[in-house]
Amino acid sequence: MRLDKYLKVSRIIKRRTIANEACDAERVMVNNKIARASLAVKEGDVIEIKFGNNIAKYEVLSVKESARKDEASAMYRSL
Repeated sequence: MRLDKYLKVSRIIKRRTIANEACDAERVMVNNKIARASLAVKEGDVIEIKFGNNIAKYEVLSVKESARKDEASAMYRSL
């Protein structure tokens, strides 16, 4: 699954266009490498997102094409 879609489906970022813009601005890293929105996300990847001065890290636990709101938080783990 594409990185921008994963961020939206897992509800880490609210909209796919915002996830895409964050990737274009080089604010998203996967496994310590700057990631493009088209990067394929797999289980076990570590996603790091810069929100201003804050840095949030997440580990990908599962990849699903769609998820309900209560299932979305089970797709990742905060580090």
